[in-house]
Amino acid sequence: MLLQHLQLKKPLLSYQKFNEASRESEILDRLRQGQTVALVTDGGMPGISDPGERIIRAARRENLSLEVIPGPSAVLHALVASGLPALPFYFGGFLPPKPGPRKKELARAAAKDHTSVYFESPHRIGRTLQEIRELFPPESRIALARELTKKFEEVFVGTPEEVAAKFGEKTKGEITLVLSPS
Repeated sequence: MLLQHLQLKKPLLSYQKFNEASRESEILDRLRQGQTVALVTDGGMPGISDPGERIIRAARRENLSLEVIPGPSAVLHALVASGLPALPFYFGGFLPPKPGPRKKELARAAAKDHTSVYFESPHRIGRTLQEIRELFPPESRIALARELTKKFEEVFVGTPEEVAAKFGEKTKGEITLVLSPS
């Protein structure tokens, strides 16, 4: 942990999707008292598909002072590393886990005239890549980025068929998909 590495002793408070509602008032109370609270995540930029969004919104509603220090963003990292058209782009967060809503979202992405970026679970990636093959034109360019900013970082760009062939049914790691229909 970073604090241990820097030999800093600070009180820690767990804040995650399972306890964010119960922790919100405690964190806001600390901010109201003028205390400094740092929201730190081990999975990217706090507030992007992350519980941080809730506490940030609550603090803004109360006009409490906030300072954002940007961290790694898988969305921007994958988009830029893919080499696919970056502007404009759409970020849709995590793809829906159920097949019907996921296919609807992917069909919307295929109909757009700009690039779309999504997070996906490694357990669903095989089915999702198959759906992309069915919904996107065969000549489309897509990218699968995984383990960004980590030792085994990989960004693979190809047609839906090429990406599906490389990653098959399941792949490990945190996955970001960059989809360009044209």
